[in-house]
Amino acid sequence: MISESEYSPAHLQTKRIVIGHVMVCSGCCCGAVNRGKPEVPVEWLKREWRSRGLLKNVQLTITGCLGPCDLPNVVKISGPGIEIWIGNVNRLEQYSALLEWACATKELGAFQRLPREFDEQRFDPFRPAAA
Repeated sequence: MISESEYSPAHLQTKRIVIGHVMVCSGCCCGAVNRGKPEVPVEWLKREWRSRGLLKNVQLTITGCLGPCDLPNVVKISGPGIEIWIGNVNRLEQYSALLEWACATKELGAFQRLPREFDEQRFDPFRPAAA
């Protein structure tokens, strides 16, 4: 098993400080309305993220596949020492809540708690296998 201490310390630095990173899956299952899955509002998200000036501090990545595909519309949110996975993000109101969270995170300059409405949708893809 590899421990985090086995990784070498970071030697490079970026010019800008990133507070958080939101990765939205829109791949083989997520957003595949032709397969009966809820739509991922990709263009709306990109437009709103840009218009609110979030890209430099709370980065948005629309990605092909994050897995696990049994929980469609997966979003991974990371920050300093934080990794949050949520699944079944299937309503525009939820994506809007993510956007508002990102705005608050940028405004306050620190990673904020996700809205409680996502508590029931959190999961850990790296949990140990059941005995």
